[in-house]
Amino acid sequence: MRGTLVQCAALALVACLMTGCQMGVTQAHMAFELPEEYNTPDGMTVDPQGNIILSMPNFNDNTYPAKMMRITPDDKLEEIVTLPVHPETKKVGPLGVDVAPNGDLYVADCQALAGDDNHKSRILRVVMKDGKAQRVEVVATGFVMANAISIHGDSVYMTESNLFSAKETKDMGDQAGLMRSGVYKFKISELDAKKPYAAQKGGKDPHLIVTFETNCPDWVGANGMGFAKNGDMYVCNFGDAQLLKFTFDAAGKVASKSVVAEGQGMLCADGMKVHPETGDVYIADFLGNAVHVIDVETGKITLLAKNRNNNGSGGKLDRPSEVCIRGSKCYVSNIDLPLAGNKYDVPHSISVIDLPTPKAEEAPADAPAPEKAAEEKK
Repeated sequence: MRGTLVQCAALALVACLMTGCQMGVTQAHMAFELPEEYNTPDGMTVDPQGNIILSMPNFNDNTYPAKMMRITPDDKLEEIVTLPVHPETKKVGPLGVDVAPNGDLYVADCQALAGDDNHKSRILRVVMKDGKAQRVEVVATGFVMANAISIHGDSVYMTESNLFSAKETKDMGDQAGLMRSGVYKFKISELDAKKPYAAQKGGKDPHLIVTFETNCPDWVGANGMGFAKNGDMYVCNFGDAQLLKFTFDAAGKVASKSVVAEGQGMLCADGMKVHPETGDVYIADFLGNAVHVIDVETGKITLLAKNRNNNGSGGKLDRPSEVCIRGSKCYVSNIDLPLAGNKYDVPHSISVIDLPTPKAEEAPADAPAPEKAAEEKK
């Protein structure tokens, strides 16, 4: 890591201290202590049946194959499918995942974290029927660092955490210090396994609807992603510890970009989820070993759970990369990558945080009592 990494981390730490972030605001506990063959949990999403779909790239020990898994509504861990490796790299790195309206799974295969950033990353589709995987298809190729996947309406959105390979970045000369990333959008109907889409290099692909730069070039840019009920798109800027918001016009084009929240004790912005009831955004903070909640109306960041770097025993957070909201619980994938002073170790785990029940909206002061309202209706 270059000196910029140290500077960025130091600034973030100062921000944490200035905002008075506390250690262990809420205690995460163990949801699953995973066996060795499931050593690197990451992407999660909830399907219509209430299952949490889980990516298991096994980056930390890739002698075990990468898999897609599910956590059932009664908290049982099941395998869905073992993913086929890339024909050239002989590896596969599933990160983000989401479920299409027909039940198929769309998965970001991050070949960069698997070891090859030369535009080998892909979008995979796991064709499902009655809860069982029928086959795995490649539907798009040519990405550097495919990361989050989100399905909204009739389209698949994917964050590209770095638009340029290490070699391309080196060849840029004076521009090499800028980390560029973005978001792709594909119509589900145009993703054809018989003719996988090949993305254009250099940030010039017409499906790239958003691009931005990150000031801490030693960390990646676009990471977690999700949509509000009104269609606004939220994107995490990992290196700058930001939550960004993008709005769309009537034609579906990006109309505006704004920073919803930044810093306030958050050291980075990794995976995220929008709470289905409150609309708050939950973010995994890999560097801070924490989970934060952002009020998107005010931009206030609240620390939900945090503990010092550890081995994850007892369900403590251990370099979390993804969160997932199901009912009154927040599940957290502890990716535990050996970065930023962390040591990959056992146990491998998924933590869970009990959430407070969302408060019901208060009736206006001049609203009639329920009994009187019923009488008036008569």
